[in-house]
Amino acid sequence: MAETLVSPGVLARETDQSFLTQLPVQVGAAIIGPTVKGPVNIPTVVSTYSEYQNIFGTTFVSASNSNSFLTSIAAYNYFNAGGDSLLVARVVTGSYTSATSSINAGVPVGTKLATGSGDLSLTSGFGGPSGVEDELRFTYSGTTYRFVAADPTNGLPADSAPLYFVATGSDTAAYVGFLATKISESLSSSLLTGVDEGSSVLAISASAAGTALNGITIQTGSASSFVTAFTLGGGAQTESITEAFQLETIGEGLIMNSTCTEASDGALLDSGSSDNIRWSVTNRNTGSGTFTLIVRRGDDKQNDQNVLETYNNLSLDPYSPNFISNVIGDQKPVLDTSDSSNPYIAVSGSYPNGSNFVRIKSVSLLTPNYLDNSGNPKAAFTSSIPSLGSGSFGGAEGAALGTFGTTGATPVYEAITTTDKGAQGIAAADYTDMLNLLSNQDAYQYNVLSLPGVIDQGAYATTITTAINNTQVRGDALLVTDVATYGSTVTTVVNEASARDTSYAATYWPWLMVQDPDLGRNVWIPASTMIPAVYAFTDNASAPWFAPAGLTRGALGGVIKPERILTQGQRDTLYDGKVNPIAQFPGTGVVVYGQKTLQTKASALDRVNVRRLLIAVKRYISQIANNLVFEQNTQQTRNSFLAAVEPYLETIQQQQGLYAFRVIMDDSNNTPDVIDRNQLIGQIYLQPTKTAEFIYLDFNILPTGATFPA
Repeated sequence: MAETLVSPGVLARETDQSFLTQLPVQVGAAIIGPTVKGPVNIPTVVSTYSEYQNIFGTTFVSASNSNSFLTSIAAYNYFNAGGDSLLVARVVTGSYTSATSSINAGVPVGTKLATGSGDLSLTSGFGGPSGVEDELRFTYSGTTYRFVAADPTNGLPADSAPLYFVATGSDTAAYVGFLATKISESLSSSLLTGVDEGSSVLAISASAAGTALNGITIQTGSASSFVTAFTLGGGAQTESITEAFQLETIGEGLIMNSTCTEASDGALLDSGSSDNIRWSVTNRNTGSGTFTLIVRRGDDKQNDQNVLETYNNLSLDPYSPNFISNVIGDQKPVLDTSDSSNPYIAVSGSYPNGSNFVRIKSVSLLTPNYLDNSGNPKAAFTSSIPSLGSGSFGGAEGAALGTFGTTGATPVYEAITTTDKGAQGIAAADYTDMLNLLSNQDAYQYNVLSLPGVIDQGAYATTITTAINNTQVRGDALLVTDVATYGSTVTTVVNEASARDTSYAATYWPWLMVQDPDLGRNVWIPASTMIPAVYAFTDNASAPWFAPAGLTRGALGGVIKPERILTQGQRDTLYDGKVNPIAQFPGTGVVVYGQKTLQTKASALDRVNVRRLLIAVKRYISQIANNLVFEQNTQQTRNSFLAAVEPYLETIQQQQGLYAFRVIMDDSNNTPDVIDRNQLIGQIYLQPTKTAEFIYLDFNILPTGATFPA
């Protein structure tokens, strides 16, 4: 439409101001630690504690005691505090592999029959011209079947089952031929088949596979005198087995093995548990070439199934949209450490994984274009469809839970030490790959990192150094760490904290007693197990730039008590030493009562709320700037940047995160020589708000009649 007026009139113009401002990418916490099961060294995002339980498990047994890893307790409290995204990286010490299971094709055929053969010339001229009343007999299931030789001159007597009459022959061989025909006519459909004669030898096979007809004795003779000619044998309930496809568990370690004796009710007696799985194939349809695969929990029964996942109308036809690999997935991520300082996840397989529990390891019997042009199944493929039935998994490797390579008490809860493998059995070196992997901020996004159970002393001091260095390089996360074991003194805690100097880490003390959500008993945990939950609550209740401390946002509702109740003097000593005290006050419960980072120099960044403000601002503004890479370096591009950033900072200012700010991206800092170097420069000035940590209340007593100050 016209945008100008040439003659007098009214012009109604549109200005679309409804464009939505791009919102910050929402990220959560990251936890590195041991778990009961799950993928090893493969960071996995979970959004609920139930999802965490399904993938990573909960409890394990060591020295006849049930325990859980701090990773589980941290995850539970994080989600309970309102966290909605958790990146979990499972670490182990030792070699771990997945369990597998073969799903077989076709219907079990049981083709082994009871057979036997023997020479019937046991007496001279048996069944021959003079052999009238010579008889072959055998007994099965209480019935004696009799085949009696008779003179055919005047016709054979009528058969009266189980008595049959056979014409005598010119000799034994001729008689055997008549006998074979008679047996086949009389019994082949119900008991015997494959009756053949050769010379004077009779060969008989049972009509049904299996062991039921083993031991039938074929006797020959006349009157009351009989001898054994041969006995049927060799029948067995064996199957002709061909693997259709193979499943592999996503979880790794011995705990994934469920192969064991199956009870009459279908329960797996020894190895079936809530932490492993089994499978069933149902709805086998050779007409369409489809079947149903059910993934079940390992501790269920056939008549009381605990179904985890169901996949209907699966096919082995690679051209079908329901091709089993396409639906369930066949990708296998593996940590590649060929460049130890820059590990990455290499993925094999062609189909993304749709299951949380299994992947397709291989498909042995493909059925391409299962139906012919008339819509009928191709005969060559019908026996490829998996058999009906159920199965379990085996072949996984990985040290039994609770075998930590140390002597004495299992190093969990308050027994955690700083000697190697003293942190829940995980060696210090086994954290390195995950720390280096998570340093890649393009691949993994999180705003707080915790390594519950890793104490910044002894064998694990280098682990924390790596964690701090990688977090600083990222610049968009805060490390929560512990500096002392259970039972340490205030002096020890302060001395250990003094060795660190960074605004990208914070530490809290003392240890805390909580109720383990899966065991139901009270256990001692280091503070870093709970702090990500405090940050999550702060983000939901207020914003990252509010202090995650105090009675409003620092309350630790899930904590029963701290290791010790700190005095004011002890809290002062800790806070002066960069350690955030956890206090307990009468009537208020346990609360985080500090928010310092481990930065030694006094500045705005020695406070957690300011560092988290910067993390949030840097992440969002970097997100905006990423969209400008390779765009034209013009005023229009700069204006689009300002249009996105300034409203965001204004929002933070309105939400008490900033006193003031200024963003400069114009000709003053993008001069011609800057532009010629293909650079675009922006300058962001921030004045973070400060928190009221030290409140002084002066109570003045005035004489009667005195006036109050204005």
